[in-house]
Order: sequence, then C-alpha cells, then structure tokens
Amino acid sequence: MNDRLIGVLGGGQLGRMLALAGYPLGFRFRFLDPAGDAPVRYLAEQVVASYDDHLAVAQFGNSLMVATYEFENVPVTTARALEQHIPVFPPPQALEVAQDRLAEKRFFTQLNIPTAPFAPVDDRASLDAAIERIGLPALLKTRRLGYDGKGQALIGQRADIEDAWRALGGQPLILEGFVSFVRELSVLAVRGQDGAVACYPPVENLHRNGILYRSIAPAPGLAAEVQLLAETYARRVLEALDYVGVLAIEMFEVKPDRTGGARLLANEMAPRVHNSGHWTIDGAVTSQFENHLRAIAGLPLGDASARGCAAMVNLIGGLPDVTMLLALPDTHLHLYDKAPRPGRKLGHVTVCAVDAERLAERLAVVERYVLASTK
Repeated sequence: MNDRLIGVLGGGQLGRMLALAGYPLGFRFRFLDPAGDAPVRYLAEQVVASYDDHLAVAQFGNSLMVATYEFENVPVTTARALEQHIPVFPPPQALEVAQDRLAEKRFFTQLNIPTAPFAPVDDRASLDAAIERIGLPALLKTRRLGYDGKGQALIGQRADIEDAWRALGGQPLILEGFVSFVRELSVLAVRGQDGAVACYPPVENLHRNGILYRSIAPAPGLAAEVQLLAETYARRVLEALDYVGVLAIEMFEVKPDRTGGARLLANEMAPRVHNSGHWTIDGAVTSQFENHLRAIAGLPLGDASARGCAAMVNLIGGLPDVTMLLALPDTHLHLYDKAPRPGRKLGHVTVCAVDAERLAERLAVVERYVLASTK
C-alpha cells in the first residue's frame, strides 16, 4: 500500500479539483473513468475502463491507501468490492441511499428530516393513487440516475398525466409534491474519521433549466435558526451513516409555519464534494476539496469558515471573454478542460468581497459577461 496514493472513482471536474487540492498536501492520485478525454487525463494516472470491469477495478485499487468517488452514480457493487481490500470513503451505504430517490426520502424521514410529500410509483395504477394522495401540481421522477433536471416531469394538471407517464413510465418512479419554496439552499458538511464535524455556511442556489447556475455564500439574510437547522440535519445524516468526507444536502427554504418556526425541506443529498461548494476554493479558509481529502486520509479537518462573502457562477455551454473576466477585482476563473457543448459545465467563476453589498456589485458585472457568452 502507498500511504500517499488516493484512488478516485470518476474523472470529471470534481476529481480534477480534488487532485489540485491534494498535490500541495503531498498526495498522489489514480482515477478510474470510462472516458478517455476525462478532465483529469493530464493531471494524474487514469485507468480508462467501465466501473463494472472487475479486472480494471482490481488494477485501479492496487496499492491505494484509500478510495473515494466524485459522483454518486458509481455502482455500489464496485465500491463494496474495493472495500474488501482498502478503506472506501464515504461509506458505500451513503451511495446506496443517494442513488435511489425513494430510499433517500425514506432515509430523511427516518431521521426526522422533513421532505416534500412523496409516494412510490411502480405502474399506472400506483401513479393515479399517488396523485390522489399527494395532489397536484407534483413532480414525477425516475428513482435512479436523474441529475441536472433530467429524469423528471412536472404534472401541473390532470391533462399532463399521460404525457408524463409516456415520458418516464416503465421504470421505478417516485411522485413528489411540488414545493412552493422561498429559495433553494444547500449545506455542506465534512466529517473526519475521528468523528469531528465541520460545517460550511449554507449557500443560496439558483438553478436554470435544472442546472445549477449560481451559488452565493453565505446565503444572504439567512436567519440564525435556519442555519442551525440546516447544520443539525447535516449532522444527523453524517452520524447515521458513520460518514467520512464531504456531504452536501440540497434543501428548500419555505415560509414559516403557523408557530413561526423556520422550515427547511430536504430535497436530496450528494455523498461527495458538490458544485454548490466550489466557492470554497477561493472564499473559505479551507476548501471543500482539501477538507474531503483531509477527512478520508485521517487528517485533522480545516476551518470551514467563509472569508467574507463569495459567489460562484457556472460557465455552461460556452466560455466568456477570459481577458475581461480576469481584469475584474477579486474574480477567479476555473476551467475544466472540457469541449463546449450546450448544457455542459465547462468551468466556473468565483467572485469574492468583504461584504454582501460589494459582492452584489461585482457579481452583477461578472454575470453580464457570463450570460453574454454561455447558454
């Protein structure tokens, strides 16, 4: 075993940023990804193979100190096979929960973490029954493999039912009640092998066409009790799974109930470093990527505090004028070495400032540049 070699299942931009955070700490990396043009290809050794190629997985796992993953659709069987020989963090059980939307919602419910109303849908009759119980509008979603808005259909009225069923029927589904939310939030937390936990400040997210477009950290105007609630929910998940590494939970902030209490509804969890935490590279004392590596390597966690205020804007489909962006104050560009394609995340821009007012001014300028060139 090499005590500095970390294996990562997946070679996308999250893996790329893990490697960039790990090299200053003296770590080396090996990636497994089926794409020969993965963003990590020039940064580290890459095994180009399918995740269910047993021989390739064995080759990948040889001499690793620990393995992790950078996206949650890695086969659980692959993670468990590696776990027979080397530590795998986060634990494969977290993958199992996150890969099935129904299992995920039931898991939240068991931990007394509220969610939108939901019901399993296995056939057309159970869809009708779920609609009768939950009501409309509602979202019909695939239970597995959905991301960036894919694998779901809005049922606003009964006339939409047939179209939604034609689009998604024939596979395990879940119906979720539509949530009228104030805003979307996410909380990132990290847990070490020793059980220590650090929480990043919750961020406000804006999605466009189902894809994360912008995150602002800390979430503007967030009440202290809402932040405490978000951190409490994250800690419950971390403890229940005996989790090690970074965890993200996406949530809806809804209007206070009749008692005046703040309310958060958990939407989904990601057992990995997360797009809404990219701001931490430039805007936090310790980035989510460095803290993930510290956690899985058994090192002390770093400070998760924000350095003032920050915003992250994804570059989707195309790239803005780099020269103009980099001429702006406290603006940081991160490109992923990916070929442009509509709807594809090619990089992100982080804007930092000492306070929310100055951040808003700088962010407005950056967004004008970004929106003019991306789609």
